[in-house]
Amino acid sequence: MIRVVPTEERHIAGYHAALDAVARERRWLLFLEAPPLERSAAFVRRLLAGGGVQFIAVTDSDEVVGWCDIARGARDGVAHSGHLGMGLVKEHRGRGVGRKLMEAALAAAKASGIERVELEVFASNAPAITLYRKLGFREEGRKLKALKRDGGYDDLVVMALFP
Repeated sequence: MIRVVPTEERHIAGYHAALDAVARERRWLLFLEAPPLERSAAFVRRLLAGGGVQFIAVTDSDEVVGWCDIARGARDGVAHSGHLGMGLVKEHRGRGVGRKLMEAALAAAKASGIERVELEVFASNAPAITLYRKLGFREEGRKLKALKRDGGYDDLVVMALFP
């Protein structure tokens, strides 16, 4: 059984491993491997210190298999908004876990005063776009041919929600 829980300090290494697994698929994220553990830890600690919210999906053995975070804008004028990032390791997709992660993160973001949540998603990622639309995100635009990888191009779809 998969549980969705707020991230704690003890989850950082597991989050980093899940992030790396998803990145190495070369399909879902802009980067192809997780940043160094120290950088991932600094990001999570910034969220935990009030710079946003993060929820993780964990197995009964406390293995991290997914995440959803909303990082608050750091500069004056954009602190009311947050940027959403998420991922699930391959074996746990298609079971509603992503939706549960997003619902938890969106509720926590709203409670923390975030008024706008934005994201970018590859146009080829139809399952994610479908989920985002079901949760109320609207397309605001596209970055055409924003990604060139393995000889092909993909657009980035820019979406936002006002929770």
